[in-house]
Amino acid sequence: MNRGMRQRVSPLISSLFLVFLLGLSWFPATGMAVEDENIQFLDKSAKAFSSVVKKAEPAVVHVRVEKKVGMSPDNQFDPSDDPVFKYFFGPSFKLPQSPEQVKPQAAGSGFLISEDGYILTNNHVIENADKITVRLEGDQELEGKVIGTDPQSDVALIKVSDGRKFPYLSLGDSDQLEVGEWAIAIGSPFGLDHTVTVGVVSAKGRNHMGINEYENFIQTDAAINPGNSGGPLLNIHGQVIGINTAIFSRNGGYMGIGFAIPVNMAKTVKSQLLAHGKVTRSWMGVAIQDMNSELARSFKITQKSGALVTEVSKDSPADKAGIKQGDVIILYDGKPVTDVSDLRNRVAMTPPGTKVDLTFVRNEKQQKLTIQVEEQPVDMMTQLGTPQQPQIFQKMGMSLQDLNADLARQFGYALGQGVLIAGVAPGTPAALARIQAGGLIEEVNRQPVHNLKELQQAVQQTSSAENILLLIRTGNRSQYVVLGVK
Repeated sequence: MNRGMRQRVSPLISSLFLVFLLGLSWFPATGMAVEDENIQFLDKSAKAFSSVVKKAEPAVVHVRVEKKVGMSPDNQFDPSDDPVFKYFFGPSFKLPQSPEQVKPQAAGSGFLISEDGYILTNNHVIENADKITVRLEGDQELEGKVIGTDPQSDVALIKVSDGRKFPYLSLGDSDQLEVGEWAIAIGSPFGLDHTVTVGVVSAKGRNHMGINEYENFIQTDAAINPGNSGGPLLNIHGQVIGINTAIFSRNGGYMGIGFAIPVNMAKTVKSQLLAHGKVTRSWMGVAIQDMNSELARSFKITQKSGALVTEVSKDSPADKAGIKQGDVIILYDGKPVTDVSDLRNRVAMTPPGTKVDLTFVRNEKQQKLTIQVEEQPVDMMTQLGTPQQPQIFQKMGMSLQDLNADLARQFGYALGQGVLIAGVAPGTPAALARIQAGGLIEEVNRQPVHNLKELQQAVQQTSSAENILLLIRTGNRSQYVVLGVK
């Protein structure tokens, strides 16, 4: 290589070397810049959740209730029965017994919805309470007053007052909620006030759960545990989208599935409780069942959603409007009917006396009529031919229902295997006997029962007995339980 060429190459090599050195310093800086951007994004997300919680927490309250329970001979301790006591005072001496000796306590959550102290919570949190204590942020406690309750939806409205303006949460629109959106739960699980958990909306419109009579649950994976009941489920805007109500669990603790009452349902209930102290629901007077592919083929229709009419009560709104057995209701008030629970909820929440357009399929042809819904009669179940739950089981603290295909699949039972125990009220004879929701009554006094009608008949045959013998299955295990009738 001659001298002139070396002089031309040397600057080129120097330039390339300089670029290499600059590259070494530039690439790590770029990596750091990208990393900083990611961290900044995560930091903004975390602060967004924190901002929502800071604004919402002051309006979330802890609800504690006291319930007086009379002592029964099965669980009452009587010192005068002790042999040593009888030795000193004689065999016939008895200590007087108080009918109200125990005050069991229960607890849950709630949230303020107005500056004058109105609070939404679950009915099962404050049901049968003799005293309600509401603990606010800062551990201040006020007595709660019941404004109204609705056991069928499990919503209750209570109120506190001390002359000040309270912080409160705004109610959102659960109809606009999408699966996959962020969800924030705040409550008092296991008595730990203002516990915050974050997850997503896992599903909407969950029903056939056997929890409430009217169900349209929001499912979430935000951790919900005992004590969260009645607390708010929030969106990222800090608006209430649901009332945390129940969990699906095989051991009593969190397993990734929680259920919340949609706030739109709670709004309707709240308005009626505030105005009248109770909820008035409408009915059409039909017994209905869900559609499926097999039924659609049998009725020769393409519609696989909707509600199939199986019975029409005489002189009911449906009977007057011309609805007939075998009709498939596909639209209610212009909106598609997805299933039985969807139709029941919408009819129930329609004000009595309202005229509604109904679209249905009859004899393979789509038809339309107008029906005027009416207030539900007290004996609605009887009018529809649906067997009512025996009062003795209500007194024992159990709510029962027939198995359907969804419930049987959910709990692992066979259809018609028995009667499902849908709920057990705390502090009742059933709870003291350790009977749990989800169990299945297979026998009443050694007589097999496959549905509520057979259970009712079996109870009537044993009405004069002092005790009732139940065979209850829980999962793969069965056991006999004796409960006192008197």
